[in-house]
Amino acid sequence: MQSANVTVVIVNYRTPDLVAINLAALAAERASLPGLSVLVVDGGSGDDSPARIAASIRDSHWQDWVRLRPLALNGGFGWANNQAIREALRDGPRPDFIYLVNPDAVVRPGAIQRLIDALQDDPQAGAAGSRLLDDDGAVLGSAFRFPSAASEFSRGANTGWIDRILGLRPLRVDPSARARVDWVTGASVMFRPEALESAGIFDEGFFLYFEEVELMHRMRQAGWHTLHEPLSEVVHVGGASTGVGTAGAAPRALPDYWYQSRLRYFARTYGRVGAFFVNLAWLVGKAIWGLRGLIGKRPTGRQPPRELAGVWRNGLWPRRHDLAAQGATLDDRRATPAWMDWRRP
Repeated sequence: MQSANVTVVIVNYRTPDLVAINLAALAAERASLPGLSVLVVDGGSGDDSPARIAASIRDSHWQDWVRLRPLALNGGFGWANNQAIREALRDGPRPDFIYLVNPDAVVRPGAIQRLIDALQDDPQAGAAGSRLLDDDGAVLGSAFRFPSAASEFSRGANTGWIDRILGLRPLRVDPSARARVDWVTGASVMFRPEALESAGIFDEGFFLYFEEVELMHRMRQAGWHTLHEPLSEVVHVGGASTGVGTAGAAPRALPDYWYQSRLRYFARTYGRVGAFFVNLAWLVGKAIWGLRGLIGKRPTGRQPPRELAGVWRNGLWPRRHDLAAQGATLDDRRATPAWMDWRRP
């Protein structure tokens, strides 16, 4: 086990109490990781979050290893993380690793060191992610295959026997030991700086969702791979900032930015025509889902409501700006993320 300097990045959006709990868990880890420092980025919460987080840092005497950087606007998950990544890699002592953790995630003892070990053991690994657990200890989805036309068809049809006949595998994977996977959730992931420098950082054309999938796809193309380390365990309460994907909750309608990010991901990875055919595959699957409902064979409660309207409203054919990388370099310090520019009148 080798010591390492780790910069931890936490992006807050109106969850200051969760940030305080998160920091307390990280404080306990510093006993064995003296090179750990934290940069809390407030993503334009527009409430008293910065003041309350600053008070938590001051009252707990964490000022020597925790810094707070309030942002003036809510530029999204990737954009906010990019501000911290650029600061860590361009404006100060270079860390050995950058660790992103959600404010609604609490590291279990040794979780960070396990990720360090995984990356130190494998020089070609650009990222390593934790196993996520809910409050009761149940395993949540944390490692996945890249989405594709086949997976979108499967998601639309939601019909097990079709998946078995066509040999379609689920997107979620649950390795019992350290393994290479396509991508891991951004709720708890550690990056090697060299991988971010060669592949780029988060694409700022995404507001929220799919940004870590696109980044790890880009890292794969640049010659890096991603690890899932199940011995690194993190308790995660999903959707604390957005309300989307909260564990145990009934499916709810997805926001427009989820569909916009989905379309952008497929455009960036498959091209304009490829993204269109991915949407067609999903529509064919959805038609099968509808036919099953007509004959009373459709399961209930497993898909978000009004999904067809969401896909249609946000487009089957990608726009020009969906195809190009936006703000994904360390030297690009634009004042606003690209997605905001596209939505201006």
